[in-house]
Amino acid sequence: MKVLVTGAGGFVGRWLLPALLEAGHEVLGTRLPGEAPPEFLSATERAWTRWYPLDLRDPVSVTALVDELPDAVIHLAAIASGAEARRDPGLAWEVNAGGTARLADALGQARSAGRGDPLLLLVSTAEVYGVAEPHARTEDEPLAPISPYAASKLGAEVAVQEVARRTGLRTLVARAFPHTGPGQTDRYVVPAFARRLKAARRIGAPVVKTGNLEPVRDFLDVRDVVRAYVALLGAGEPGAVYNVASGHGWSLGQVFTMLSEQLGVRAIPEVDPQFARTADLPHLVGNAARLTEATGWTPTIPFAQTLQDLVDAQTD
Repeated sequence: MKVLVTGAGGFVGRWLLPALLEAGHEVLGTRLPGEAPPEFLSATERAWTRWYPLDLRDPVSVTALVDELPDAVIHLAAIASGAEARRDPGLAWEVNAGGTARLADALGQARSAGRGDPLLLLVSTAEVYGVAEPHARTEDEPLAPISPYAASKLGAEVAVQEVARRTGLRTLVARAFPHTGPGQTDRYVVPAFARRLKAARRIGAPVVKTGNLEPVRDFLDVRDVVRAYVALLGAGEPGAVYNVASGHGWSLGQVFTMLSEQLGVRAIPEVDPQFARTADLPHLVGNAARLTEATGWTPTIPFAQTLQDLVDAQTD
């Protein structure tokens, strides 16, 4: 299968592309115009991956990409940082919702013209569920996002579903719960904790600044997450939405403690307002029974191993 991965140069892409190649797919990746292809692939993987420029805000860029006639598209490209989306909500909507609508429409038009029958897998976020009493969320629950990022991703879901109804485009939505692992940047909470704890160990600081440590998250290993995406290409039911989740929640305080123990640091966490989010979900844990039933997928990497691999991969 010829699989196009948008946003392939990001954190998830660095694990998804090798997984697709190992599964025997022909892989096309996108990067922003003017950017060089990422260097995380091996020489063999680079030889088997073709790279294309993509700006989701540019209709010409999107059309040129769809002209490559992929059999499937895994759509990762997005403003993926909640902080970045809060700084410019309009840009988040332009890229995440508007760009996805543009890509889906181009694929739908190609299908309507008889140029193929592509599958579009939209990678969304579990944050679309919003605030609710603590429980494992299912795909049929009401959606009530409380951040510009989550709202723009819900807009992307609505866009692909509309195109599917209008053109018959085959679509899947994967609502990914929080995931981390080797290679994730410090813009995200788990690698940020690890970096600050390493700094505290280095200088002997007794305190580490953090945000609110009470929220509970269903943390997955990125390598398990990309296995779910690859599995959905072959076994997902068009039109369906799938949670990618473990069903187990960890408070941010527990994550901080686990990292402290792994790094041998006894620093005390201290909440600093500069790291606090104006609106946050107190509990976000998912039920992935639908995904497991469709594909047989279950997470396999223990969270403690994920944290250790993340710490080992960080450069000091």
